[in-house]
Amino acid sequence: MKNLLNYQTSEYDCGPVTILNGIRYLFEREEIYPEIIKFIMSFCMDTYNEAGEPCKHGTSAAAMNYVTCWLNHFGKVKNFPIHCEHYSGEDVTLTPESPVTAALAKGGVVLLHLFLDVGHYVLLTGIENDRILLFDPFYEETDDPELDEEYHTDEIRFIMDQPKRANRSVSISRLNRITKGYYEMGSFCCREALVMYNTNVTKL
Repeated sequence: MKNLLNYQTSEYDCGPVTILNGIRYLFEREEIYPEIIKFIMSFCMDTYNEAGEPCKHGTSAAAMNYVTCWLNHFGKVKNFPIHCEHYSGEDVTLTPESPVTAALAKGGVVLLHLFLDVGHYVLLTGIENDRILLFDPFYEETDDPELDEEYHTDEIRFIMDQPKRANRSVSISRLNRITKGYYEMGSFCCREALVMYNTNVTKL
């Protein structure tokens, strides 16, 4: 049985929660090794804020790259059908020829770094015409009177009926922007993506 996708518990754990959401999306609950969960939660949130407080600056790109390598090694050793690829810089776009777009077309998922006031990770799960389906682990309620005004645009739509797949639909043109508004990837130096496949489903 596939699990519901999860929301983050604090302001800082979007990274590990989104990796685990990728695992949840790709695999049945009965297939998922508990040591995968333990590893991801142990090695993410590896940064310090300006006051020197651990974990309070989220998860670094270096940690994401390490998780990529570890999951690939784990898959080989345990014969677990996962394959991951880590991209950064100009490889991270949503143009037709990009590895991110190709991954979604093949049935993979993409952990993507973008901005939501600050750097943030979300899970891309599909493409519908000129929009991306994604799951944002930062919980928001549409009827909250304090909902940020940045959400009040057709470029960002809430999805309420797909808890195992997506809770936002965002225009590709918005995601591709080089600025740092809500659901924009920003300049190429900020861009990062972790692609994940279930190799029993997607033959690479």
